[in-house]
Amino acid sequence: MEDARALQRERIEVYHAIYEDRVPKRVPVNVSLPFEVIAQFGGLDLKEAQWDPSTIEEAVDSMCQRVYSDVCVYMGSFRYPSFYQLLKSRSFKMASNGYIQHAEVAGMDSEDYDYLIENPYDCIVERILPRLYKALDPEEPIRFCLDFAKSFLAYKEDFAASNHIRKKMIDKYGYYPEDLFSENSGFTETPFDFLADQLRGLKGISRDIRRMPDKVAAACEALYPLVLKKGLPSKITKYSQVFLPLHMPPFLREEDFAKLYWPTFKRMLDEYASMGIRCTLFCQHDWTRYLDYLYELPTDTTLWFEYGNPKLVKRKLGKKHVITGFFPIMNLKTKTKEECAEEAKRYIDILAPGGKYIFNFDKNPLLLTDIKLENLCAVTETVRDYAVYTNPGEVSGMIFKKEDYKVPEYRDFESKYFAKAYPELTGLAEWRLKRLDDEMFNYSIFLLL
Repeated sequence: MEDARALQRERIEVYHAIYEDRVPKRVPVNVSLPFEVIAQFGGLDLKEAQWDPSTIEEAVDSMCQRVYSDVCVYMGSFRYPSFYQLLKSRSFKMASNGYIQHAEVAGMDSEDYDYLIENPYDCIVERILPRLYKALDPEEPIRFCLDFAKSFLAYKEDFAASNHIRKKMIDKYGYYPEDLFSENSGFTETPFDFLADQLRGLKGISRDIRRMPDKVAAACEALYPLVLKKGLPSKITKYSQVFLPLHMPPFLREEDFAKLYWPTFKRMLDEYASMGIRCTLFCQHDWTRYLDYLYELPTDTTLWFEYGNPKLVKRKLGKKHVITGFFPIMNLKTKTKEECAEEAKRYIDILAPGGKYIFNFDKNPLLLTDIKLENLCAVTETVRDYAVYTNPGEVSGMIFKKEDYKVPEYRDFESKYFAKAYPELTGLAEWRLKRLDDEMFNYSIFLLL
């Protein structure tokens, strides 16, 4: 146990050095595996195991013993079948192999833009959620209420079971405790991605950009306070992070990106930065066209790249932002252990100098068959032993200061379904009811992420 505590102190130090703009002792190894991979590793039936996340604990413990990482090797899942099944989801359904897939759906019609712009949360509750989740039928209000309540309880139970396992592993193996899945972190989408994902879908948003760009821009403005609120950590600390997967920019013309995507995206990150919150952005596909835009984001934004030229990214962004990703996860399946270890060294040699680098792959594996475990172990252990700095403690690039980011004071949104205050109550009573409002809001928006 003392060894685990000593290792945890080291891990905390290397991560905190990154976020305090110092060169760490070594490059952090930020590798974690999803529920599906570890369930298959443990020989569990994926279809059954997802209905009771607690059954995965033995497999998680075994994987933690086998794979080195500075964060908990088990990340859990965002997609458990219980609440989707109860709500009769059109968006997320379990495939024959047990993996929960995201279908191309659209819960919002083009005629809904005006109502979304006027009352975004009301439109989501009244129109969009019922179209995507067939159990939420306004024509059967009692069943609507009961099924929604049951799904929320299932959601809470499944995530609590998974988080319980993560906390046990963090304590047992001394992992860094403030990762993207801790209470000090948040998860959301940019306004444009939120609109383009389950609201309008890829086909719908592509038509809207051509036919009604002004309404798309107005919808992003209307959705801004909702997705900003969804991402806020429950507790903000000096090391709080908000994770945002960035979907649409690679599919947009640059002029549409500049006009429709960038304004609310940039303001959102500035507003988080003004609160002292850094963001981790998963730049899906190839973001080479947008590197100059990314440079304008708040200092110490963590940029997780899937594709691109790591030398170019390091040269243009490496003194201001934290870089991660690039190493192709598919190589863990197709190359030898020795080749994978040498490739890890090549990425380290490019991206580690000067600090502001965290090791990770270009994406997470979906299933156990996507990787060879011996190759994964070889890579993470190589990074741990090879990526050691000779100048720890020196200043690393530009310095983050939340005072540099001035935005309008945080503003909430208006909705008849979301109480902003309980004037008849004070103190603990008001706080408790407002917290419950927040929990229902977060769940409603989560169903659309």
